[in-house]
Amino acid sequence: MMKKIFAVGITGASGGIYGVTLVQQLLLAGHKVHLIVTEAGWQVFKEELDWDTTDRDKLMKKHFPIENNAELHYHTLRDFNAPIASGSYQCDGMIIIPCSMGTLSGIAQGASGNLLERAADVMLKERKKLILVPRETPLHAIHLENMQKVVQAGGQVLPAMPGFYHKPKSLEDIVNFLVGKALDNLGVEHHLFTRWGD
Repeated sequence: MMKKIFAVGITGASGGIYGVTLVQQLLLAGHKVHLIVTEAGWQVFKEELDWDTTDRDKLMKKHFPIENNAELHYHTLRDFNAPIASGSYQCDGMIIIPCSMGTLSGIAQGASGNLLERAADVMLKERKKLILVPRETPLHAIHLENMQKVVQAGGQVLPAMPGFYHKPKSLEDIVNFLVGKALDNLGVEHHLFTRWGD
C-alpha cells in the first residue's frame, strides 16, 4: 500500500465522532494526516464525546494512535506556514468532517480567513480532491447556494446521511457507514460496513 497524504478538518458542527473515526482509520491504514480542529470542534469533543480537552496533546496521543508508519501533524487555524497552505505541497485529498455552515460559507466565498479555509481553497485551485461533510438540518437557501458554489468549483458535498440497508445495530455502525462512504470517496480501502450485494 502506498502512503498517501490527507488534510482533515473537524469543525464545530455536531458529529465530531465522524471526524475522529475517519482520522483513526487513515492512521490505521498508515497514511499521513494533517489535522485541523477548530475551537468549536474541540468544544464538540467535550460536549458530545465527554472528552477532557484541557490537555489537547495528551488527548491527541490517546485517541489518535500512530500505527503502520503513519504520521499525524496537528495545525492550529492560524498556522499559515503549514505545508497544506501551499499549492506546491503534494496533498492527495482533503476532507472536512463534519463541516459547519460557517466553514462552508468561508470556502464557498474563497475567504481563506484561516488555515482550514486556505487549505480547502488550495485543493480547489489545484484541482485536488476536496470533500465537505455538512451536518446541519434543515438547510436554507444560503446553505444550498454555498454547497452549489463548492461543487461548481470542483469540490464534493457528502452530507452526513447514513444508510440503513446494511441493518445497523449500533451507533458505531451508523458512524462507520458514513465514514466508510467518505473513505470510498478519498480512495482509501476499508472494511467499515458490508457493501450492497456482499
